[in-house]
Amino acid sequence: MIKRIIPALVLIAITQCATAANKYDNPDTLTVARDGTGEFRTIDEAIEVCRAFMEYHKVIYVKKGIYKEKLIIPQWLTNIEILGEDRDNTVITYDDHANIKTTERPKGIGTFRTYTVKVEGCDITFKNITIENNSARLGQAVAIHTEGDRLMFINCRLLGHQDTVYTGVAGTRLLFKDCYIEGTTDFIFGPSTAWFENCTIHSKSNSYITAASTPNGCKYGYVFNNCRLTADAGITKVYLGRPWRDYGYTLFMNCDLGAHIRPEGWHHWQKEREKTARYMEYNNRGEGAKTDKRVEWSRQLTKKEAAKITMEEVFGLSNEWKPNI
Repeated sequence: MIKRIIPALVLIAITQCATAANKYDNPDTLTVARDGTGEFRTIDEAIEVCRAFMEYHKVIYVKKGIYKEKLIIPQWLTNIEILGEDRDNTVITYDDHANIKTTERPKGIGTFRTYTVKVEGCDITFKNITIENNSARLGQAVAIHTEGDRLMFINCRLLGHQDTVYTGVAGTRLLFKDCYIEGTTDFIFGPSTAWFENCTIHSKSNSYITAASTPNGCKYGYVFNNCRLTADAGITKVYLGRPWRDYGYTLFMNCDLGAHIRPEGWHHWQKEREKTARYMEYNNRGEGAKTDKRVEWSRQLTKKEAAKITMEEVFGLSNEWKPNI
């Protein structure tokens, strides 16, 4: 009798352990709250319990609060939505900058370790939330660093100074919709393909907005559509962009360009890049949209050319992606 009971008890124990391990293996929403009223007090704790390569949509609901976290969404996580309770009052923040010196890196940690949030996984959405790098202006300081494909940022605030948004991997596709993005120098930069729809792009110094490094073989880089370009008081000399690499691609169309945009519009960064940079505009308005003094190596698209550049076209080149927005 005892011999029969022991295997049964072992089986029950194994079953209970499996059930406990799979507690969060379902599409239910996880709640994060700094005040302890949720299941978790940090976003990282909620991410840790998510199963790898989920087929279902998992929401991490983040209540209002300040979350000082250096956060990584690892590459094995998919289909996660991080949803803030209130865009302006649900804040993920950190304060690293490139010139912080450590024993291992006495010359500074460098730009690409400064992120507040790094997204390695695919099919990740951030909605109604603020992500900021709150460091002093002591060097490059990334707020959001992306590496995954099919990422969406909906009604978010992305705050920083130099290098706020790093779109870090060529061929990946990103959508920024109804977002507020601010910074000083090159505050939207990298090789990814990204569509910015109805966003406010705010400059805090006389410098450059974009620094695309689109590869030669990639048809599209940054497309800004129906966006508003604004600036702090006294800021009057801002370039739309400069090419971080030879074939940088940036297009502003149907946008409101404030008076802070320089008449020449674009900068070559290095003289020879005038021959390869792909810088374009179409149907913009506002004091900064005047085209009579634009650099000769930028282009004004025709109506026919612009009509072909749609979100479906830009996101459908490698394998079709139609964002559900």
